[in-house]
Amino acid sequence: MIKRDFYLNRIIHNMWNGEVKVITGIRRCGKSTLLFDLFFEYLTKTRGVDENLIIRLELDQRKHYKYRNPITLCEYVESIVLPNQEKQYFLFIDEVQFTKKIVDEENGGIEVTIYDMLNELKAYKNLDVYVTGSNSHALSGDIATEFRGRATQIHVYPLSFDEYYAYVGGDERKALDRYMLYGGMPRVLLMDDDRDIKEYLISLYKEMYVKDIVERHRIEREDILNDILDFLSSQISSLTNPTNIANAIANTRKEKINPALVSNYIIYIVDSFLVNVAKRFDVKGKTYFNYPNKYYYTDIGLRNARLNYRQFDAGHIMENIVYNELVKRGYSVDVGVVYDRSTGSNIQREIDFVVNDGDRKLYIQSAFRIDTEEKTSSELASLKLTKDFFKKIIVRMDIPHHFYDENGIYHCNLIDLLLNRVELF
Repeated sequence: MIKRDFYLNRIIHNMWNGEVKVITGIRRCGKSTLLFDLFFEYLTKTRGVDENLIIRLELDQRKHYKYRNPITLCEYVESIVLPNQEKQYFLFIDEVQFTKKIVDEENGGIEVTIYDMLNELKAYKNLDVYVTGSNSHALSGDIATEFRGRATQIHVYPLSFDEYYAYVGGDERKALDRYMLYGGMPRVLLMDDDRDIKEYLISLYKEMYVKDIVERHRIEREDILNDILDFLSSQISSLTNPTNIANAIANTRKEKINPALVSNYIIYIVDSFLVNVAKRFDVKGKTYFNYPNKYYYTDIGLRNARLNYRQFDAGHIMENIVYNELVKRGYSVDVGVVYDRSTGSNIQREIDFVVNDGDRKLYIQSAFRIDTEEKTSSELASLKLTKDFFKKIIVRMDIPHHFYDENGIYHCNLIDLLLNRVELF
């Protein structure tokens, strides 16, 4: 069993807090294992909870299809919990996005959703509710409104390098090279053959993620959706916008592509947790730009699989991994913009990441290697233009240990960052 202590501890911390615990994340990233195996084991073996007090419903399993009706689900749980109010029950619901909106004819024909039923169930003092979901449009985007502010979200990512290395061990650099190629989908670690891994990731992408998006949003132009996915895969860590993407696809297809259609499809892709979007932030002006944005894959192995392993650009892959590490730790991460007026013109320069943790802030540049004076000047320039005293870090692959340079900028090795040997704040 692959340990996911970071997430398990968050679940344990929020037990019996009076809220629905909503565990979100891309499909096959380990949400179900976290809840149904790791947390279940913790409850039964560490806390001594009787298995019969844990109600488990897996809505992607045929035996539980009938509970996709939220009223049927609620009535089933109530039939167990209400007659035994002296006992404390746990409710686990897996892949809650499969539930349907139902018209309740017995109560005036009102529409009933899973949110209505979960709000009802969480009111029972002897029931602690946990659900997993793989689509933000259907779930996490509605936490604040549909759960009336009474839900705790725990977002699960594919394995971080720290989790990955804890399982595989061995030479750190070799492990990182493999992680940069195949990513951190948990099942990958259980496979030995490279061909099997590649086939699994390619199949997972085509047969699950693309089909999920098409079916959930009733996509009419699946060909355009696939073109967008190809474009985003090839352009990770690069600035782009729907108009640019539409133009690129139009040039290839020799047909006019509506940027609004592209924008909607990108929203659906982000909703599926397959890709994250990082907005640009004016460091001095304290405002966000509408476009262009950067897009990062939730799992770099899926991105490489999408391109059939033809485009291994180590610098961009490294930047994607750093972004994932930062957001996994719970930080707010933006792309920074500063202005260089040294030549008399207003030139925008980029800081890879502006990282916020409450009232704390730092800047991070991701540089695979800095081996020329020109590269050194380029990486340092935007950091120095902030002209403030927040910590500034350059993450690199070409140094064996960390150090501060004469500008007070901290240089650290990527592996040290990913294995939590670097104190960010």
